[in-house]
Amino acid sequence: MGIGRARQRAGHRGGGPVSGGTVDPGTPRPVQGDLRLGVDVGGTNTDAVVLDSSNAVIACTKQPTDDDVTGGIRAAIAAVLECLGERRHEVARVMLGTTHATNAIVGRRDLGRVAVIRLGAPAATGFPPLTGWPEELKAAVLAGSAVLPGGHMVDGMPISPLDPDAVREFLGGIDGPVDAVAVCGIFSTSFPEQETRVKEIAHAELGRDVPVSLSQDIGAIGLLERENATVLNAALYGIARKVTDALLTVVAEEGLTDASVYFAQNDGTLMALDFAVRYPVLTIGSGPANSIRGAAYLSGAENAIVVDVGGTTSDLGVVVGGFPRESTLPREIGGVRTNFRMPDILSIGVGGGTRVDPSTGRLGPDSVGHRLHTAALTFGGATATLTDAAVHTGRAGGASAEWSLTVERDMGRALESALVRAHEWLQDSVERLSHGKQDLPLVVVGGGGFLVPDDLPGAGTVLRPEHGDVANAVGAAMSLVGGRAQQIGTFEERDKAVAKASRAAVERAIEAGADPLKVAVIDIIESPVSYSTQHTIRVSAKAAGPLARLGSRTTTPAANP
Repeated sequence: MGIGRARQRAGHRGGGPVSGGTVDPGTPRPVQGDLRLGVDVGGTNTDAVVLDSSNAVIACTKQPTDDDVTGGIRAAIAAVLECLGERRHEVARVMLGTTHATNAIVGRRDLGRVAVIRLGAPAATGFPPLTGWPEELKAAVLAGSAVLPGGHMVDGMPISPLDPDAVREFLGGIDGPVDAVAVCGIFSTSFPEQETRVKEIAHAELGRDVPVSLSQDIGAIGLLERENATVLNAALYGIARKVTDALLTVVAEEGLTDASVYFAQNDGTLMALDFAVRYPVLTIGSGPANSIRGAAYLSGAENAIVVDVGGTTSDLGVVVGGFPRESTLPREIGGVRTNFRMPDILSIGVGGGTRVDPSTGRLGPDSVGHRLHTAALTFGGATATLTDAAVHTGRAGGASAEWSLTVERDMGRALESALVRAHEWLQDSVERLSHGKQDLPLVVVGGGGFLVPDDLPGAGTVLRPEHGDVANAVGAAMSLVGGRAQQIGTFEERDKAVAKASRAAVERAIEAGADPLKVAVIDIIESPVSYSTQHTIRVSAKAAGPLARLGSRTTTPAANP
C-alpha cells in the first residue's frame, strides 16, 4: 500500500479488495454503530484501521507523520472514513496510541512546571526529589520541592504526622508559576490518606484549576522511582490537554459526534479519555505495546517474539498469552528512572529511514523519519537509507518489490554492507529476548518489515501476517481496558492482600472504561518485601475487560484531575 492511500477489505483478517469505497454486499454487515477506529502515531507514519465487531480489518491506511503530529492524525482518520463511505457513521469508538508524552520528555519541550512534595521527613531526607535527573530536564520541570513530615512504615505505622501548615508554607513560598503539583509519600500505595489530604490543601491554596498528581495512582512500591513517575505525570498535563483537544477536534470535524474516545496505555490495554488526561504518563510505551497486541492477533501466535520495523527504529518485544511481556526492571524515560510497568521492549536503530553512510556503510544513528518518501535515493532523494539497501539487494518484498534503484559500485557496496549490519543487529536482539528458546516464532510487522530476512539466524519460523504493516493501529483498536493496583500485607494474611489488590485493580479498570460485568483479574504477582520485621509480601494485580457499551464521550473532561 502506498503512502497517502487507504485500502478497504472484507472478511476475517482481511480478504478481497472492495471497489468504490463501499463494502461488498455479500459481506455480513456488523451491528449498527459497532465499528472501531484505531490510530497509532509513529515517528515516520501515522497508521489507522477500522475493525468490525468480529475484529476484521475493513479499512486501513498509512499517512506521513507531520511535524506537529496532528496533521498526520487528521489525514489518517479522514482516509479510512472516506474508504468506509456511508458506513462512517457506524464508528462507535476511536482509540489512539501516541508518542506525544515520550517525545515531550526526550525533547524537553512543552512540559509544565511542577511543585514536588515528598512526605517522609525525617526518614527520607538523604536524597532530595529529582535526584539523578538530567539537569536540563530538571530545570525545565522543577518549580520547587520540599521533603515534609509524613509517610508510613511498611506495617502502616506513621513515620511522622502530616503537617498541613508546612504544606501551605511551601506552596505559598514558591517563586514563579506552578502548573501542577506532585505528591509522593512513603508507602502511600498502601496508606494513601496523607497524600489525599495534601491534594485538598493544594487545591485550597492554588485553586482547583491546578492539577495534583498523587503517587498512589501512578507507580509501584519504591520511593524514588514512584516519585519520578509522579513528577513526569504532573509535567505532562498540558501535553495531554493539547493532544486530547486535537483528537477531539478531528473527531468532531469528521462528524463522529457519537463516538467514544480512548487512549492506549503502556501495558497493551486502553483507558478512557478523562483517565488519560489525569494519567498521561501511562501512555508512554503504548506504541510498542499496540504493535505486540496487534501482531499476536493478526498472526494467531499466543507466544512469540515480535519485531515492529518502522521508519525510524525497530521495536522488539515478546508476546506471552497474547499480551506484551512486561519488564521486571526499572525503566528509564528520557534519562529518568521510573518503576511503573512497561513492556519488555528492545529498540534498535534499524528502520526504513535509517541513514547509511555512502562511503563506509555505517548505520545511523539518525533517520530521515517521515521524509523517507522524498529523501531516500529510491524516491529521487539524495540520502542513502536502509530502504535503498533493501531495494538494491532485491530484498524489498510485497508492494515494495516494485521499487527500483541503480547506484554506482561504491554506493552499492556501502548499501550491501549496511544491510548485513542491520541483519546482525536484528539477530543479536532476537537472541537477547528469546532467552535461549529457539522454537519461538518471529512475527514481523511494520512498514519496514521487508528489512527482516526469512532466514534470520537464531529466529524461529518467520510469520508475516496480512495487515502487519498497520499492526500497531490494529492493537490499539482491539485492546481491552485495563487497571492495576498494589497492596502490602503479611504472609499470614496473604489472601486478604490478594483480594484487596484484585478488587482495587477491577475498580481501576472500570474507572478507565471497562464493562463492569465482564472485567476480570488476568494477572497477580507476589513478591517478598525486604527489611521488614514480619514476613511481608507485595501483591500486584492487573485486571482487564472489554469496553463498556457506554464509553467516554467526545467532550473535553474537566481540567482538574
